[in-house]
Amino acid sequence: MKYSLTDKQVEVLKQVAAAPKAFEARGVHSGVLWALQQRQLVKTSWATGRQTVVITSDGRFYLKHGKHPKEVEENKQRLKNDPAQAALAPADGPELLARLREAAGTLTVPNPGPQTRARWRAAYYHALHHGHVPDGCKLRFNGRDKGDMALRLLDEAALKAAEPPPIAAVEVPEHLPPKPHALITRTLKKLGRSKTTVDTRNLPDVVPLYVSRHLTDRALRIAHALICEAERRGYEVITEASSVRRETAHHLVIRIKGHDYPWEITERTTAVLHEPTPQGLRNYEKRPWGPKPPKHDHHPDGRLMIASPHRTYGSPAYSHADGARWKLEERIGHLLRDLEEYAAHAEERRIAKEQEEAARKRNWYAALHRARAAQTTQHRTAVITDQVKRWRLAEDIRAFCSAARQSGGAQDWTQWAEDYAASIDPLTTPLDTPADPPATQHDLREHFKGDVYAHPWPFGKDGQWTLADDTQERADT
Repeated sequence: MKYSLTDKQVEVLKQVAAAPKAFEARGVHSGVLWALQQRQLVKTSWATGRQTVVITSDGRFYLKHGKHPKEVEENKQRLKNDPAQAALAPADGPELLARLREAAGTLTVPNPGPQTRARWRAAYYHALHHGHVPDGCKLRFNGRDKGDMALRLLDEAALKAAEPPPIAAVEVPEHLPPKPHALITRTLKKLGRSKTTVDTRNLPDVVPLYVSRHLTDRALRIAHALICEAERRGYEVITEASSVRRETAHHLVIRIKGHDYPWEITERTTAVLHEPTPQGLRNYEKRPWGPKPPKHDHHPDGRLMIASPHRTYGSPAYSHADGARWKLEERIGHLLRDLEEYAAHAEERRIAKEQEEAARKRNWYAALHRARAAQTTQHRTAVITDQVKRWRLAEDIRAFCSAARQSGGAQDWTQWAEDYAASIDPLTTPLDTPADPPATQHDLREHFKGDVYAHPWPFGKDGQWTLADDTQERADT
């Protein structure tokens, strides 16, 4: 367990210790109390609907010595066992390498004492500086001063093979060419006359910039290199318009495999404390209910950044800027690599979504086909049941009429009865297969439980299947 506490946890622990009785935990973050309770520094209880906290002996020990008593005890035990553990450490480099080979190339020594750590460290340096490390291998060592020690014998060839391929650098010209990209040419015409800041954002058919005037040339050279490299790789660089809050917004996008990634070049800023003007202070004194002056001001600092102009839910975040170790010109290749990875993942998701939709559509048509078969079976069952019922009734009427004649019944009544039996007997005419019932959405609701309007309806007015890909759609039946 990690015994150290954060400043907030120490502050709450001091408040609990200073309370004359049980400390009421109202207003204290539950995570802070949980951390103190897990370390057995406090005890909590509930009384009359309120959570109270009292400090333990371990908590008072922590406040007095700045360490947990268990941590002190573990450290004492570690120092007590240190000589015995140091005697088990490898004596030199060859012995260390032999142990590494037996352990499949990795050894971990959990938080050793100072003598043990020194012996392992001496064996490491002996192997490293006296030529005991095999050719083509590297000996890595972590935990030189504190914590667990980890020693690894690694294959250099495997390390190089596992490294990602280097990202090709994109050359940025020192000066704009006489005939730059068409987007750059149109941007130059839209720069305006401002001597402080250039802002071409939300303008159609230009590179969106928001930089200081003296950085315009550099920003356009970077944009020229990025656009030309993207087009050389087969991507499109186009401007698009969208509606944002009923207003038209223009974006410059790099389209990779049908996926658009907008970008713009802006100048980063540094936050400094706001110094209100005397007039601003007087206005705030007169109207204290009005807007408060900001705490910080953001001043441009000359660092350029390429990033997405807006973030939406689910959209990737990508940005590269001037840093302490590199310039933005060196990060263009990294930006394109990021966009290519985003496009590859987006394409995988698109294909998976299409396959899922196709499977859902096939299952829908298969279920609909089964519903149609069930409807047809029900209809034919009703027809054959009615025919058998009428045939049996006709036979019973004929038998009754025969018996009535033998008993001297009225001839006109028996004749009418036999005529009626002939009219209802289905066997008086050749039998044909009954026509299928209608197959509209309303007719199939009883047998199909899904959404009947989810996909184009496959049955015509005559109830026949009309889709050309009948075999494919009904493959799951």
